[in-house]
Amino acid sequence: MAARVGGRSVAISWIAGVLCAAVVAVLLWLSLPAGPGLLFMLGHLLDGTVPR
Repeated sequence: MAARVGGRSVAISWIAGVLCAAVVAVLLWLSLPAGPGLLFMLGHLLDGTVPR
């Protein structure tokens, strides 16, 4: 059971939540091309820290 706050509509809360989730999903989708570059950069930074 969740506490109800006066003046808040459940329908508007759901719509806002879905829109926020959609924005996060779009931002993740747009950031996918940066993945290989980020992995290369992390590998280069950690290259000297791992003993062989």
